[in-house]
Amino acid sequence: MVDEDVEGARAFLHSGDAYDRYMGRYSRRLAPVFADASKLARGATVIDVGCGPGALTAELVARLGPEHVRAVDPSPPFVAACALRHPGVDVREGRAERLPFDDGSADAALAQLVLHFVSDPDAVAAEFRRVLRPGGVASACVWDFREGMQMLRAFWDAALALDPDAPDEARILRFGAEGEIADLWRGAGFVDVEETTLRVSSEYASFDELWAGFLEGIGPAGAYCTSLAEDARAELRDVLFIRLGSPEGRFTLDAVARSASGRRAS
Repeated sequence: MVDEDVEGARAFLHSGDAYDRYMGRYSRRLAPVFADASKLARGATVIDVGCGPGALTAELVARLGPEHVRAVDPSPPFVAACALRHPGVDVREGRAERLPFDDGSADAALAQLVLHFVSDPDAVAAEFRRVLRPGGVASACVWDFREGMQMLRAFWDAALALDPDAPDEARILRFGAEGEIADLWRGAGFVDVEETTLRVSSEYASFDELWAGFLEGIGPAGAYCTSLAEDARAELRDVLFIRLGSPEGRFTLDAVARSASGRRAS
């Protein structure tokens, strides 16, 4: 069972297919870029922390083979989807603050689009250090909600225009700014910390396709959208449509993520 007190947990109790329609279209493209930035060694054993339905897991399996990949997520539907999609991967239910893996059992631990939602970042960093072997790599990336993630930035700007108290992720979530993940790793004793910016994009067939993703109720934006009364939700849709330039037909939105990695000292 998911601990309902964990920040953000309720907003991710959805099917893997629903997540794919909303955020998976970005996370699948982000996965190879993030894996490149993490500089994984051939033959490494890697833990995908907060694996969701398996976007990054798929990339790790393609590079390393399923026998070298572990995955963990607090959402039972996501755990089930990841395990079904990636036979041979050791997929477990659990939290980033308390990883269900042995001390020194991995060469790398990666968290894609996870740190925003953990309840205790310092505990997460300590857990990464615990499960890594000496010289192992800890790596994480998150969206830059302030400027770079166009889909979410446009949504929250539209929401704020109608409701100044809307829970804009740029205001309520950590780690979207430059240096924040790197500082977390350094504070946990990791060395050789490097930071970079990752860029991807996603194409939509129509505005209706974009809007349908928010109606899945996933993540803070989806949860906020579906919490609104029908008339307020319709007004938000109209404002978002205008903010995106009233697109007719296909259009593309860009996304920027902050990424940092560090090495466990021997």
